[in-house]
Amino acid sequence: MVFNCKPKIVLTDKQKNLIEKIGITFEGEGLQPVAARILGLLYVSDNPQLTFDEITVALQISKSATSNGINLLLQMQRLEYITFSGDRRRYFRLKVSNWREQFRHKIEVMAGINVLMREVLAIRTKETPEYNASIKEMVDFMDYIFQQLPLLLQQWNKEKNNKN
Repeated sequence: MVFNCKPKIVLTDKQKNLIEKIGITFEGEGLQPVAARILGLLYVSDNPQLTFDEITVALQISKSATSNGINLLLQMQRLEYITFSGDRRRYFRLKVSNWREQFRHKIEVMAGINVLMREVLAIRTKETPEYNASIKEMVDFMDYIFQQLPLLLQQWNKEKNNKN
């Protein structure tokens, strides 16, 4: 095996455009641009696991940017890495198997926000009824979502099991 060769990842224009779209979407969630594009690359790459150098070359970014992006994604548990015997490199891949955990975490965050908005409503002045009504509507909607999610999950599991 040759380990010191320059990594070569060939991306089609469609893949490059999709990486950019994915990157922009994850940036909208607050992710750093490089980290967002690393996710995009790993989603669309023909190889689901890439080395540090392959990521750097494919995205045409600096090694420090690659390192920062990978470290952030590892910390966020969006990536993991594997190694192979005889190869000192780490191969990074998405942790797509934990999508349920990520979704649960987002729901918990929303639930926390909902609790806080209830506290906000309790101390808000009555002199801004339209503004207060908007906050109340948001709280009511989140209550509805939390009520419907278990039913939706049951239905999804049932349909998924029927397809298998």
